[in-house]
Amino acid sequence: MGRILMRGALAAALLALSSGPAFAGSPAQGAKVFASQCSACHGNRANSPQAVGPRLFGVVGRHAGTSPGYVYSPAMKGSGLVWTTDQLKVYLKSPAKVVHGTKMPYSGLNNPAQLEDLLAYLATLH
Repeated sequence: MGRILMRGALAAALLALSSGPAFAGSPAQGAKVFASQCSACHGNRANSPQAVGPRLFGVVGRHAGTSPGYVYSPAMKGSGLVWTTDQLKVYLKSPAKVVHGTKMPYSGLNNPAQLEDLLAYLATLH
C-alpha cells in the first residue's frame, strides 16, 4: 500500500512540474524589459495602434507577418515562422540573422535573464 501511495505522490509531483511554463522568466521583470527595449516600436495591447513595428499582443502562437494592419517585409511574410517562445528566443537574440531582410533594426537582446523575462511577459499578452 505504501508503494502505491508513494508512486501516486511522485506522479502528481511530476505532473505539476511538467505543466508549468516552458521558460523560467518573470513576467513582471519582462514588462520592464519590454518598456525599455520594445515599447518605442511595439504596442502591447489588443487595441494598440500599429507603430514602427507590429503590436505584440497575442504574438506567442501567431504566424510571423500576420498582425492585421501592419505592413511587413516580404522576408517576414515569407518566413514561415510561428512565434513560439522557443522561436522568439532565437529571433530576439539576432533578428536579422534569423529573418534576412526583416525591417526590424534591433541588434538583439543578449542578456539571457532579460530574454527569459521578456518571453514570460510576451506569453501573458493574450
